[in-house]
Amino acid sequence: MGKVTGFLEFEREKQAYRPVEERLQDWRQVMQPWPVEPLKTQASRCMDCGIPFCHQGCPLGNLIPDWNDLVYRDQWQSAIARLHATNNFPEFTGTLCPAPCEGSCVLGINDDPVTIKAVELSIIDKAWENGWIRPETAEKPSGKKVAVVGSGPAGLAAAQQLARAGHDVTVFERADRLGGLMRYGIPEFKMEKKRLDRRLEQMEAEGVKFICNSHVGDNVSVDDLRADFDALLLTGGACEARGLRVEGHDLNGVHQAMDFLTMQNKLCEGDDRPDNFISAEGKHVVIIGGGDTGADCLGTANRQACASVHQLEIMPKPPSVREENNPWPEWPRIFRSASAHEEGVERVFSVSTRRFLDDGKGNVKALELIKVELKNVDGHIFFEEIAGSEQILPCDLALLAMGFVGPEKAGLLAQLGLELDDRGNVLTDPDTWMTSVKGVFCAGDMHRGQSLIVWAIAEGRSAAHGIDAYLMGSSNLPAPV
Repeated sequence: MGKVTGFLEFEREKQAYRPVEERLQDWRQVMQPWPVEPLKTQASRCMDCGIPFCHQGCPLGNLIPDWNDLVYRDQWQSAIARLHATNNFPEFTGTLCPAPCEGSCVLGINDDPVTIKAVELSIIDKAWENGWIRPETAEKPSGKKVAVVGSGPAGLAAAQQLARAGHDVTVFERADRLGGLMRYGIPEFKMEKKRLDRRLEQMEAEGVKFICNSHVGDNVSVDDLRADFDALLLTGGACEARGLRVEGHDLNGVHQAMDFLTMQNKLCEGDDRPDNFISAEGKHVVIIGGGDTGADCLGTANRQACASVHQLEIMPKPPSVREENNPWPEWPRIFRSASAHEEGVERVFSVSTRRFLDDGKGNVKALELIKVELKNVDGHIFFEEIAGSEQILPCDLALLAMGFVGPEKAGLLAQLGLELDDRGNVLTDPDTWMTSVKGVFCAGDMHRGQSLIVWAIAEGRSAAHGIDAYLMGSSNLPAPV
């Protein structure tokens, strides 16, 4: 624990962001670093709670009270050792994870929880600044070869674990750069890509090989991979976006969120602006979807100098505090705002999009909304339209940020003939992480469905344990999930 009476003496503080008027002029990360002394004070709030439910809340099983105590006592190198014991990439979770650990913090029963996420990020940032992060190479090679398909967090975590176990690991990525959605789906202002690039450099020094522009099942043969490698791990994500099949959905100006975000992220990487670039500049933007991807679109649209922006959510506005049917240590279903919401937006709850309106030239000019009410009849949940509540909203650019329905079925999955679960995700053995095809494994969103980055890393680590055991007969790699 931290200070014995810390949770009684100190209140939770929020991590500072750069001023709105400043950060809207660039693409740099919005968060400001914590000064050491105030951060140590925040770490001191960690209680001697007996049963640390934050362990249960974190899919990685992070040793949170341990490194909170070490930060409070100014023992930063020991803190990063404890953090790396369960998490390959604390800088990814420290910036992108919604922190289910904080929702399970015992202090959260009757007070604000410990600032776990901010402490985690500060630990890894200090470790990089002081040169404590070095390549960790295997003592001896295993003679086994593993192919990892996909370079998102699940694939990278598995690849690093397997390389450190001595296996010859090659990661195949269909995009022109590595990182999956961390590269092209997450805006630079949310996580600067230098955090990703330095990890990739470390992994290359550890022996992991990366091959971009390699779409397995398309320009890379599945049969060749199975012939050339002893095991195959699929971590291609849940990339099939949810559509909105209403009148006018095919008009010019109606786009999937990932298409919009990817183009801007490529500009931030230094690519030339393409002729078909999706720009929000001077436009009335409507974002359909109230989650994190919608907030990413919001921050991007404001930085592109849109004329106005609305974010629509079909669900009702959540309460400001936990309700009786949402007790601790469940994830608190409360109203939240991302940094992007502070930068200018009108959020609209309990509405459904009926149709997109045409300007007569094939372009979207507006959309028609209707208010809806969430109903629960004998356990059957549905939305009922409220008659007479229709509204027309000006819209030059509509961005669909309604999540993903699962992995793409054509190509890789179809060619392997893998068995899927009832949700359309790849089915695996819960103990070995092997699919219905021998020697082929799966982890991350492709197996779990759209989820959190912390779950992706946890599943990648667990799948690495399963692959190592399959190849060697047993494994010393940890399996957190």
